[in-house]
Amino acid sequence: MKPRDALLKNKNKREISANIIEKMKCYPDFYVKVWKACLKIPAGKTLTYKQLAEKIGSPGASRAVGTALSKNPFAPLIPCHRVIRGDGKMGGYSGIGGVEKKLKMIQYENETKKDA
Repeated sequence: MKPRDALLKNKNKREISANIIEKMKCYPDFYVKVWKACLKIPAGKTLTYKQLAEKIGSPGASRAVGTALSKNPFAPLIPCHRVIRGDGKMGGYSGIGGVEKKLKMIQYENETKKDA
């Protein structure tokens, strides 16, 4: 996608600019696949690392999904905060504010159904 006005859209109406799409080309295909799947998680919802791995067709790759999310330079546009551990705990968050920020964003989205 070379044109500057090209956008990646998902069913939740979140758009990614051509600039970000271009930057994604610098990352492993697996990471990009994980990040694009993350875009499909609606505000106020969460998935586990395992569920996200299953959605991208790599059911045994929960840890690799976690690694890809930890390398997400596009947060919160790519909403990696919506992915949690299988036991319901938050897991990690590499963004500013760490896990406390992740929890606040999830709570905000649960209450408002809007993107944090």
